[in-house]
Amino acid sequence: MSSKPLKQIHLAAHFPGVNNTTVWSDPKAGSHIEFASFAHFARTAERARFDFLFLAEGLRLREQGGKIYDLDVVGRPDTFTVLAALAAVTDHLGLTGTINSTFNEPYEVARQFASLDHLSGGRSAWNVVTSWDAFTGENFRRGGFLPQDERYSRAKEFLATANELFDSWHGDEILADQVTGTFLSDAKAGSFVHRGQHFDIHGRFNVPRSPQGRPVIFQAGDSEEGREFAASSADAIFSRYATLEAGQAFYRDVKNRLAKYGRRHDQLLILPAASFVLGDTDEEAEELAKEVRRQQVSGATAIKHLEFVWNRDLSSYDPDGPLPDVDPVVSEDHISRGRAQVRMYRDPLATAREWRELAAANQWSIRDLVIETGNRQTFVGSPATVARTIDDFVQSDVSDGFILVPHITPGGLDDFADTVVPLLQERGVFRTEYEGPTLRHHLGLAHPDHEARDERAAS
Repeated sequence: MSSKPLKQIHLAAHFPGVNNTTVWSDPKAGSHIEFASFAHFARTAERARFDFLFLAEGLRLREQGGKIYDLDVVGRPDTFTVLAALAAVTDHLGLTGTINSTFNEPYEVARQFASLDHLSGGRSAWNVVTSWDAFTGENFRRGGFLPQDERYSRAKEFLATANELFDSWHGDEILADQVTGTFLSDAKAGSFVHRGQHFDIHGRFNVPRSPQGRPVIFQAGDSEEGREFAASSADAIFSRYATLEAGQAFYRDVKNRLAKYGRRHDQLLILPAASFVLGDTDEEAEELAKEVRRQQVSGATAIKHLEFVWNRDLSSYDPDGPLPDVDPVVSEDHISRGRAQVRMYRDPLATAREWRELAAANQWSIRDLVIETGNRQTFVGSPATVARTIDDFVQSDVSDGFILVPHITPGGLDDFADTVVPLLQERGVFRTEYEGPTLRHHLGLAHPDHEARDERAAS
């Protein structure tokens, strides 16, 4: 009887920017904008042989009641600038950035990613996202006028157009023959023409074929449109489903969509975000996790989170007291602007009823409720427990690996690298050395030129 071969685990590191996972008030926390923090984080991830570092993108400071506030780490430097700088202080680590397809143009983005791929020796990756709110769009000429279906339509054409630009160079045009003085074998290198619903461009792409041909493509949408977009076009998808049953259901759903696009299961990786707390023992880790959750959710933060659902000013309520007896205000005009959490509570009245029942049954205060419903760490325990759980989840097809989000920046990844990674290596499920120079090598993805060659051979 043959046993199923062990899956190799993919691990990545998310430098947390604008979110309340980060305990910025902890004495061990450092800057979220100084380059030294990004460099420390990246070097730790590379030392642990992680696949890539991931930077999310915040295009506008979020507001509540018309004001920004310091409950989150606000502000973030430009993604491309940080990744290009990190390319100079790392040798193997993949460099993944979220770049919005609603507010940018294909030529500009393709040029930036092709340049990053050259500068890093083939380690660039693009997380393609759409904007979901007019609030963010106010920072841009395009505004927020695109409805959801058109945002995905634009995203699909945006990616297809960028790929046409990447592919306008084949990779063999540069001769640089110093004897004959011939530099290019093809005077039309980089020529492109695109006519579509969203883009009508033609000209010459001025960055030659990069080491990966195209950047690795990530996608993070969870909607029906997002899942289809990932199945048709992405190399990996970020998932928010890191628990056993929910993760397995998402994994099956997305993987089963691949066949209709002529793709195999191994051509799309599923990588949920995951937080963690380590201790010398499981009991110590559990106690520390509780402490971290209370650091992440102060009384003021709890009230702000409750306002996401209630859509009204709750500043007069005691965070250590009971939930409001008034109902949420159901309106398109929301008190919280620029926060993804608002989309999670599509039926605020039902959410309020559910939360009141939970609070009553468990005798929870407002702060207790917010902590228990929103800030559970994915992996809590000793290094041995966490390593075993991660391995069990990946072998059980919850995911193909995890994107780790530490609560301390930049040093929060250090303990994981030093204690959990060696145990995964001992299990034979995680690399001890990088096997190739590019991010595609790390992720087990074929070079697009090789895929095209194999398709031609098959036909």
